[in-house]
Amino acid sequence: MVSSDSLDSRMSSVADRYSSLFTLPSKRTILMYLSAISLIGGTIASVSHSFSLFNLISGPFLGVFLFFTVLFADFLNSRVFMKSDPILNLRRCSFLSIPSCLILYAFVSAANLVTTRDGNPNLWFKVASAGLFTVLTFRLFVFSAVSSVNYGRAFFSALLQPALILTILSILPMSGFGFNPYSILPFIVSIFASAVGIYIFISSVDATGEKVLETGSLSLFKAFLANWTENLNEPLERFFEKLGEERGVRVSLLAFKKGKGLEAVMIVPVMHPGPFKNVGSSPLPHMIQVALESKLKCIVSVPHGISGHDLDLASQFQNEVVLGKIVEMTELKGFNSRATPFIRSEVDGARASCQIFGDCALFTLTLAPETMEDLPRELDYAITREVEKRGLATAITIDAHNSIQGRFDPEEASESLRNAAVNALEKALRCERQPLEVGAAKVNPQEFTVKDGMGPGGISVIVIKVGDQEAAYVTIDGNNMVSNLREKILLRLKGLGITEGEVLTTDTHVVNGLVKVDRGYHPIGETMNEKRLIDYVEEAASEALGNLEPAEFSWRAENVSGVKIIGERQLNDLCVLTDKTIKRVKRVALLLFPALAILLTVVLILL
Repeated sequence: MVSSDSLDSRMSSVADRYSSLFTLPSKRTILMYLSAISLIGGTIASVSHSFSLFNLISGPFLGVFLFFTVLFADFLNSRVFMKSDPILNLRRCSFLSIPSCLILYAFVSAANLVTTRDGNPNLWFKVASAGLFTVLTFRLFVFSAVSSVNYGRAFFSALLQPALILTILSILPMSGFGFNPYSILPFIVSIFASAVGIYIFISSVDATGEKVLETGSLSLFKAFLANWTENLNEPLERFFEKLGEERGVRVSLLAFKKGKGLEAVMIVPVMHPGPFKNVGSSPLPHMIQVALESKLKCIVSVPHGISGHDLDLASQFQNEVVLGKIVEMTELKGFNSRATPFIRSEVDGARASCQIFGDCALFTLTLAPETMEDLPRELDYAITREVEKRGLATAITIDAHNSIQGRFDPEEASESLRNAAVNALEKALRCERQPLEVGAAKVNPQEFTVKDGMGPGGISVIVIKVGDQEAAYVTIDGNNMVSNLREKILLRLKGLGITEGEVLTTDTHVVNGLVKVDRGYHPIGETMNEKRLIDYVEEAASEALGNLEPAEFSWRAENVSGVKIIGERQLNDLCVLTDKTIKRVKRVALLLFPALAILLTVVLILL
């Protein structure tokens, strides 16, 4: 079995590479670059053939003609040949034309210069064909690696633009040396070398994926790219559905009722909201929140259960399966009105709280201000066993996921957190159970976006008063928090008379893969105005305090069977495949393309 820290480390590595993908300039900027390159390229190509006033004046006109030729080729590629492809739209095809034109115009200008000096027109075609090989290899690699079309269509699309440009530059007297049947031979050799080389390269890279996951590496890359560029989750989820395994997952619910209606519901799913953006269970916390708020007309919070990436759901379909079960769980019976106060214990820097509702113990676990990351499921099992030993029915354990700043050792953390939880449980069991009051509220800060790390679920606060103690469960829709922010929030709440509580995050992954930082996301508070964020928490807490009324509670814990998760082994294989593919790409590219370039040079010399 792969250790959780090793798996999380590998997943972080994949996320780093994922977030490092470049962002394209605007359409206007791309057109400006293309027009400048074409004007300069046309002028240089013209005067490098023969420096004269006529060529100097006519060069820019040639550049304008080349510019519209490039746009025409890009239009045909995006709207005709790549019409069914979700990625290679007009903007991306035009962006690809920038390096293509730079390379091609450079080779053509070099061909003009060496041919003028040598006096042999056939030399122009040999040098230009070397440029065609370079450009076509580059374009064909991108078209094959990125688009979903077959290799034949990718080849034609890659060839179209450089073929049109070289045809123009070889026919026009002011920029070339005229066309003759023999001159086409170097072009044919270059095209053949490029097509064969890329085919070998792609086949070799795909073989790595076939060995590890029985699917081509590039197919997986295209699915990632479709999600990154167009937010298409289906291609990647189809892969995860095929890769995944069926498993039972646990969902716990704690509901609070005032009068005839529910005031608040806390849902703790023991599954991981990942892997990123809109893929798999990444949006599940907010999906749960929206579905239950719509049905129950109350505040819904969805803190993070003890789980890691090995419990990512495979697709939106699996989300709907879980969501359907959760909605069924809200048909509640057997409400109770007596609970213990919120009890906290600390062992070796690990902090656990316990509050007992009837025969259900609610725990929160944190290492704040030290780093708090995903905890192993074995910890959840261990705490539940300790609860059952003491005569209670079950435990609902929340991974607060509320501090991140550096190294995290899950094994060391688990032992300390288990001991802290047991200590808190023992203290809570000795406490008198009293009637409770509950108030809840929610705010959605519009100034904080998913790129800042704030998910669409906003901030929810459930305040529970037992005896003279008021405790708050603050849930923020985000993936972890910066260190020490939790402490600042709790300090502000004490000013309202809320003496105990915990700050929790949902660990939503809709914020992941959106920004180009090492983690691939911003934890809560990293880019936000901390004072404004704490003000929003205080606003919700104040409203919840104002809603305090006598309440009853009910809980349920259910297993959802037959849910397809991505799985620990599969995720590890995916991370291994990423590393192996990158190494294979480097190794094959360094051997194959220089060898092809040398072979092509020899053939062109001999022609």
